[in-house]
Amino acid sequence: MNKALFLEINSFAGHSHILDLFFIGCAEFMPYIFILAEVYLYFFANRKNEAIFAFYATLLGLFINQLIGLVYFHNRPFMDHIGTDLIHHLPDNSFPSDHTTFLFAIAISLLLYKKTRGWGKFLVILAFIGSVARIYVGVHYPFDIIGAIITGTIGAFVTLLFKSKLQKANDLIINIEDKILKTKR
Repeated sequence: MNKALFLEINSFAGHSHILDLFFIGCAEFMPYIFILAEVYLYFFANRKNEAIFAFYATLLGLFINQLIGLVYFHNRPFMDHIGTDLIHHLPDNSFPSDHTTFLFAIAISLLLYKKTRGWGKFLVILAFIGSVARIYVGVHYPFDIIGAIITGTIGAFVTLLFKSKLQKANDLIINIEDKILKTKR
């Protein structure tokens, strides 16, 4: 089923130059949009805590991915010689997708906080587009994406669960940043 769904989505690759460019861009550059969102929320929108919590969620989600990678290896589609690959990627473990974990950890985390819920909704849509793009360009199977959505979401919810304990670290980070900025003035 995983391969069949991959082949269905990936079958569109290589037929439209414009569509290929769109999905290549989404597959490769979507994380940068999320980084810019985090920078904006932290430095310009006065949503420092939410941005830091999203960062923690991302770290936790990616850490979970590394733990999974220690006990389970799954080929990328091009390693199985199926589909059309539009971008070069190292032949490493594909499950779960680090790109998708990154995107969903941030999006879901921001969705969980009232003051950033609008950002979270918008970023969840972009995360889905970026995730489908990873399949379209031939570097991930659909189950890699589903696994990553789960690890990113776990990162966001665990961070929320430990929000009060993590707030001390947030306060320290924000205080250090305030001191640095005050000494530069």
